[in-house]
Amino acid sequence: MYLPWHLYLMAFLYIVAGINHFRSPEMYIKIIPPYFSNPRLLNIFSGAAEIILGILLALPFLTHFAAWGIIALLIAVFPANLFMYQNKKAGFGLPKWILLLRMPLQLLLILWAYQYTF
Repeated sequence: MYLPWHLYLMAFLYIVAGINHFRSPEMYIKIIPPYFSNPRLLNIFSGAAEIILGILLALPFLTHFAAWGIIALLIAVFPANLFMYQNKKAGFGLPKWILLLRMPLQLLLILWAYQYTF
């Protein structure tokens, strides 16, 4: 079965992002809100999930399941976007408007994944 190039792009982006969780864990741990316990483990889980779901996106018989997984992951990590906006240290000193733009960007990523759910 033929998969569109933008699906491969999505898969590549999630795989690279997932690998980055292991290359630069402190960056991700810093944005996990303090009300979540064990941020190191959450970083490992989210990085592994991105890698696995990225690989599964590229397998035609699993694409729609992986897309639902991506949507669930994007919803699960949304509190990190809020925390980055609310906490100057977690926001890496980025301007507030950039941190605010991350939130609707998350919705666009969900919509991008949704088109592969069926």
